[in-house]
Amino acid sequence: MNAPATVISKARPAPPDRSLGAILVDSGKLTVENAEQIIRLQKQQGIRFGEAAIQLGFLTEDDLQFALSHQYGYPYLRQGESPVTDEVVAAYQPYSPQVEGLRALRSQLMLRWFTGEAGGKALAIVSPGRFEGRSYLAANLAVVFSQLGERTLLLDADMRHGRQQQLFGLDNQAGLSTVLAGRGGSIPAQRVAGLIDLSVVTAGPTPPNPQELLGRDVFVKLLERLATAFDVIIIDTPGGAGYADAQTIGARAGGALLVARQNVTGLKSAGSFAAGLGQLGTTLVGAVLNHF
Repeated sequence: MNAPATVISKARPAPPDRSLGAILVDSGKLTVENAEQIIRLQKQQGIRFGEAAIQLGFLTEDDLQFALSHQYGYPYLRQGESPVTDEVVAAYQPYSPQVEGLRALRSQLMLRWFTGEAGGKALAIVSPGRFEGRSYLAANLAVVFSQLGERTLLLDADMRHGRQQQLFGLDNQAGLSTVLAGRGGSIPAQRVAGLIDLSVVTAGPTPPNPQELLGRDVFVKLLERLATAFDVIIIDTPGGAGYADAQTIGARAGGALLVARQNVTGLKSAGSFAAGLGQLGTTLVGAVLNHF
């Protein structure tokens, strides 16, 4: 379980320049003795470290790809070694078609919104109703932005049915609701082990007045504070049909990405919801059709 951490600075040290052997020893995949045998064979045959390790039977190709991803600053997780659920596919399957699609979406968002010029740092993930894939998309987008080296915060602003604590296996005793209610001075951002540039603020305990909390000036000030510490802020929201929370969050963030689910979201409801966001001054950055 990750302990809450106060956000204090955007700066972080440059990643260490580590060899494959050091990464694999530190992760427990190799012993120091194994590494020495690999190096001897590597020198004898004039081959690469990874080839020698596989030849000796100490590593699999999957082990090698995992180490290479960390050496080149593109971290991902391994099944069974993290509390993060399989639904966060970008954390586990960086070469899958789903994640390729997420990276393509990330590129579009970098060009259209996270430009540092006309765009902003916060983006609300919204949809007209529930069960349309907002939390899934928010979680996976946050992961792919962090893998790009952007200091990324995933903020769960769905204080009615928050899911990010479940997706990432995090503590939810403190979160957005406790901050907005004035029950904590620090921002309870939790780091996700293995994904060095990703932090999560969960929704926190369910309050009786989520819409009123989001309407307070403290939410605006919170986003301003977070913008000084992070490059990208992805905000998960409640469904827009039953509550006004998503519209409020979109207006505070300045930009929104609309999620529609195939064979679930009605065209009319999506259009009406998008129009309502626009009336509040929210920039609709784009729309995503979710097939999952």
